[in-house]
This record gives sequence, C-alpha cells and structure tokens, in this order.
Amino acid sequence: MGFGFQIKQLDYDLTPVAGLALVGHQLQRLQGMFKRLDREHPAPGGVRCSDIVRSYVGLLAQGKSDFDAIEAFRGDRFFKQALGMAGVPSSPTLRQRLDAKAASWFDWAFDANSALLRSAQPDYGVLPCGWLPLDVDTFAMDNSGTVKDGVSRTYAGVDGYCPLAAYLGAHGFCLELALRPGAQHSASETTYNIERVVPLAQQLSAAGPKAPILMRLDAGFDSSALMTDIERCNAPGRPQVDFLIKWNPRTTDLQALLRQRAAEPAVLWHQPREGKRWTVWEIRVQVPGIERAVRRVLRLTERTIDARGQQLLVPDMQLDGWTTSLPETFSAATLIALYADHGTHEQFHAEFKTDMDLERLPSGKFDTNYLVCQFAALTMNILRLLGQQGLLGPLAPIRHAARRRRMKTVMQELIYRAGRVIEHAGRCWLGLGANDRAAPAFMHLHAQFASSG
Repeated sequence: MGFGFQIKQLDYDLTPVAGLALVGHQLQRLQGMFKRLDREHPAPGGVRCSDIVRSYVGLLAQGKSDFDAIEAFRGDRFFKQALGMAGVPSSPTLRQRLDAKAASWFDWAFDANSALLRSAQPDYGVLPCGWLPLDVDTFAMDNSGTVKDGVSRTYAGVDGYCPLAAYLGAHGFCLELALRPGAQHSASETTYNIERVVPLAQQLSAAGPKAPILMRLDAGFDSSALMTDIERCNAPGRPQVDFLIKWNPRTTDLQALLRQRAAEPAVLWHQPREGKRWTVWEIRVQVPGIERAVRRVLRLTERTIDARGQQLLVPDMQLDGWTTSLPETFSAATLIALYADHGTHEQFHAEFKTDMDLERLPSGKFDTNYLVCQFAALTMNILRLLGQQGLLGPLAPIRHAARRRRMKTVMQELIYRAGRVIEHAGRCWLGLGANDRAAPAFMHLHAQFASSG
C-alpha cells in the first residue's frame, strides 16, 4: 500500500465528540432544574435558557470556554440531540444571554450543581481516618493584559482573579467555584461561602458515606471568626464538622521561641540529617464561640547546614503550626500528614485552568465570568462522574491504576470518541469504530445511564 490517502467528504454525519452523549445523560438528572429555569426565565421566540446552559456545558466538557466555539455546532444534529436541546444558540446569543442573566442565575447554578451530586451519590473518597475532607482554597487565574471587570493584582504577582474553590472528598468533587477579584484577601467574605458549602457537604455526606467532615484550609483563612463560623454549622442530626487550619505565625519571635525550647530539657529534638533538627509540641487554644477543645500543633525547624551541605552563617528557622478541632486521638504526626494531603487540591485547580481552558476567562463582565465558573464546577462534577463510572473498571482503556481520573483523561478517553450518526427505522444510532479500544467501556457506561434514566 502506498503512502498517503485520497480525501473525500462522506454523505453521512460523523462526530469527533461522541462522549457528549454521556454528558447528556448526566444533564438529564437536572431535568427538573432546567424546567424551573425556563419557567422563571422564559424566552418567547428565542433559544430556551436551559439550552443556553446545556450548550455551554457541552463546550466546557470538551475543554472549550470561548463563546465563539459554539459556532462549530450550530448545524450539528448530534450536538443538539446528545445534550437534549431544542436548538443551538449562536455565539452572540450565547454571550448576550449570559451577560443579561448572569446575576439572576447564580443561585440556580449552585442549586443545579447540588442536585447533580445528590442524584448521583458518587464515591467522594473518605480519608483512611474516617473523615470526609472538604478542601477550601483560593488560586490565581492570570488575566494579564486585559481590562476585564475585577482584574487586579493577585498574591501570585500577576493581574487576574482569585476564585475560591471548595472540593468535597479525596476524589475532588467541586461544591463551589466562586470568582473573586484578584486583590481580595482569602478570608474576606468567606463566611458567605462557609454558610453555603458546609451545610451542602453535610447533606451529601448524610446521604452517602455518613462520615464526619474535615474542613482543611491554609494560613490565609487563619481566623477565629472563620473557626466560629465553621463551628456554628454543627447541629443535632447533621454530620460533625471539624477543621484543620494552617496557623499564621505572624509576628512570632522565632529566636526567643528557639531559646525557650532549647532551655527545656524535656523537649525532644529530631535530627534527620546533620545541620537540621526539629521539634513538635501542642498547646491549647481558646477560640471565642467554641466550647469544645481546640489545640494547635507547632513544629519548629532549625537549619545550620542547608540541603546542599552549605554551612549557614545565620541559622535558618521555620515555624509551622496547625489549629484543629479534631479529637486528641489524632497525634501530631497524623495531623501534619492530614494537612500535607490537603495539597492534592492544587491538582484540581490546575484542571480548571488547563483541562477546561479557564485560565483566561471568556467575558469582560465580572458577573458573566462568575457564572462561567459555576458552570465549570458543574461540568467538572459531570466529568468526575464519567471518569469514576467508566474509567476505573475492567472495561476501561489500559492506563495506570488510580483512584480517580483527571478531566483531561476523561476527555481523551470518553469525550473525544469518533462516531457515526445513523438514523434508521425512526431511531438515532451512534456507531463507534471497530478499532475503537474504548468502545466497550463507552457502551457499558451508556447502557448503564440509559437503564437508570
């Protein structure tokens, strides 16, 4: 056989994103929410508001965030049918409708995301200690060189936004992605997020793993007021909520603290190598508004020789601390390890920014970008569900063993599937290639959704 091909256009429809049929099944879980949206925001003679949402989620599921990307699907029957739409909006309609309705859709988008998780009841990923983690953090989105609403200097040294994200479970299901101006401090207005996210996490845990919640936050949230807000969420009949927050040493005199610890003969110092030693201890902390015991684990590290063997003229000292309401059965080493595991959420931030192409948000209006982030949280959870149900079993394409699949993997293995759209005997068929190694997993997943729907 010679090199190269002869090219021609076929007389039947193909799609490079057959996996949108699976996304459509997940959106069917929200049928009641879409009816509510159309009822509250009618669009006489135009594209239904529910179709605006479905079409944009369909784009995000492919890793496309730009509004103009919808134009490639305007005449695509598969795109419309797979997502359960009556019509596909144009790019101007998509942009203008989101601009006009953004603020009035915020609560609906949050409720829709909550409804999806309540309906699906996924495996969130309980920690070995028995607690269900709720990781909350902010991260920087670089939107340098733009004049978008809310763009300002972030802690990362770039102009952009700093959204607050909340992930439930070790597998990274997103409860909220709340957009914030870049210059906003982490703890500012976080009370509002706690009042929304923590009760939702309790509801989801009560309906699923029935595990206590462990809320993990970094030093930017080290505030007695926020600890009290978290404690208020504890009520009879709800899963217990505990917190583990990185302590901010602020103006602590490290030299005085080192002298104090060195003068105490009972202090145990660990020396993992020459020129480095550290000690760990606990203290009781009184937090106004919290009656139960709260403690702080402290770790002081002194280095006289750096990791490369260089002798330091002045010892380098580092003080770390973690404030927690967890019971004393959790040792200091266990608490430090639990907080170190909190770092996994940085991977979830990266999935939003790279896999879903949301580093630079598509609109110049803050409210529209806020709504885009909420739709991104919904889409992340849809892809998480597909990955959990379709890419971890024996029929899944061969990949390394994992507890979860990142969004890019789900897109590559399930969304980006070539398919032929066939209409026959009054029914619509989606044909997968004979050489498609992911076809067994795809067909099993589709049959599972179809039978449960």
